[in-house]
Amino acid sequence: MAADLSFDLFWSFRSPYSYLATPRLKKIVEDHNVTVNVRPVYPIAVRIPGFFKTVNPQWPPYLLMDTARIAEMEELPYAWPRPDPIVMDIASGEVPEDQPYIQRLTRLGVAATEAGHGIEFLNEVSGIIFGGVQGWNEGDHLEKAADRAGLDLAELDTRIEADPDHFEQVIEDNEAAQKASGHWGVPLMVFKGEPFFGQDRIDMLVWPPATIFSSSAAASPVPASPVTRRCAGCPSPSSRRRTFPPPQVPAHPSWSMAVCATSPISN
Repeated sequence: MAADLSFDLFWSFRSPYSYLATPRLKKIVEDHNVTVNVRPVYPIAVRIPGFFKTVNPQWPPYLLMDTARIAEMEELPYAWPRPDPIVMDIASGEVPEDQPYIQRLTRLGVAATEAGHGIEFLNEVSGIIFGGVQGWNEGDHLEKAADRAGLDLAELDTRIEADPDHFEQVIEDNEAAQKASGHWGVPLMVFKGEPFFGQDRIDMLVWPPATIFSSSAAASPVPASPVTRRCAGCPSPSSRRRTFPPPQVPAHPSWSMAVCATSPISN
């Protein structure tokens, strides 16, 4: 397989779908020697001011239910973060400008990527944020997560403190590239200019394996979809251009399907 095979990954530290997708993406990278260009972005609550003031009230409760069942299916630990990476007023949907948690996390994601351990850092840190660790921002939780990813948290923080404008510029560039790709959500995988939005598009990103991965013995095969029907106008698999193979959840006073009460979800 070509060693330069790569895709961009736009990813947010407040997105449960980003968390749920990361173990599978990390395994693809490890099994198939694919390069993932990790590009952290701020959550939609920050990128789109007033988003939670106008969101359809049916969306948050469905998302909560959906992420819970995905976590159960994938056998991943899952609980809404405490503290929430985004500081916001739940009742009004107001998101203040000062965001100490998500700002630090997103800059750390950039620093980890520049240090060559981006996907490992996302996997370990999202694992403590969404994996049920209360007070994930306290004590040595982040330090140990960084260590498991092969990084030194203090060194990352020092680099950020030395030039914060650089990291903000990288995040801004990532968000511009995300928008230019044709989608605004996360996780967003972009391969050769084609966007694949959501953890449920990973299989499509890697399908079909015959045109994605070489027959290298080092590569683990990606199971083909059992569905073989296609419409008469659809291209055959060989002509496609792919080259890749019950938690605590929050509620809101206005959500008709509220299942618990902590805080809302965002990409």
